[in-house]
Amino acid sequence: MNRKINAIVPTRTVLEGGGFKVRRPAAMGRLMSPFLLLDEMGPVDYGPGEAVGAPSHPHRGFETVTYLLSGGMMHADSAGNSGDLNPGDVQWMTAGRGVIHSELPQDHMMENGGLMHGFQIWVNLPAKDKMMEPRYQDIPSEDIPEVTNEDGTVWAKVIAGEALGTSAVIDTVI
Repeated sequence: MNRKINAIVPTRTVLEGGGFKVRRPAAMGRLMSPFLLLDEMGPVDYGPGEAVGAPSHPHRGFETVTYLLSGGMMHADSAGNSGDLNPGDVQWMTAGRGVIHSELPQDHMMENGGLMHGFQIWVNLPAKDKMMEPRYQDIPSEDIPEVTNEDGTVWAKVIAGEALGTSAVIDTVI
């Protein structure tokens, strides 16, 4: 199957959290709905003591989906959830009625430095779910289903929904 590229969307670099750079597509309005943001974090090669993250900050009414390609992050939130995010892992946080959380470099990243690279998508919750209880799901890489099509030309990790007859293990609202 051949597909045509409809548009190339420019990105801009912004500073988030404690000063880490993310690349973000220019506002696309309805073209992105229900997605609010699609950020690429890094790639940044930090030296010892240089890694930065996002200290405690609030979210409400949406979900964040974080996928790490390299590096290591720690999550902690006001609902009592915590977890480590390593390369290939997925972190799915539903802010719902509101949560305060932090995303910080793991100790080994602070001590030794290293390459940090990942993606984060913000998904808008439907109006009926905006005041739901916050929740947090940490899915290690080895628990994420993988699929390949019959001729071996397509391989994917099924993070949400279903692909090629394989369902994700994440419990999504949308």
